[in-house]
Amino acid sequence: MPEEDLVDIKFRLYDGSDIGPFRYSATSTVDMLKQRIVSDWPKGKTIVPKAVNEVKLISSGKILENNKTVGQCKVPFGDVPGGFVIMHVVVQPSLAKTKTGIFHRISTESHCICMILLSLPSMA
Repeated sequence: MPEEDLVDIKFRLYDGSDIGPFRYSATSTVDMLKQRIVSDWPKGKTIVPKAVNEVKLISSGKILENNKTVGQCKVPFGDVPGGFVIMHVVVQPSLAKTKTGIFHRISTESHCICMILLSLPSMA
């Protein structure tokens, strides 16, 4: 396989740590990347994906679809010689259906919080 058909990818986790970098062919699918992430997930993390469908990959602000290839997801400015692409990993636990038909989260852990702080001028 020609060297230019290979892409180096790092996967950035919720806590800022990385998995990889790994080298993939441009024809590898996003689903294949997710399978690698689940199998290579670091031990000791508080959030752990139990299945591939709980993992979302984000590159250049877009959630990647499972059937897309690495070549289709590559961003032109990511082609820096000697560089690699960083994809962000989001774990979204599955919803399970109870006997009553109500959905509940399998994991009850608190995962993340977004907060916007505004600085208002003081009234002096």
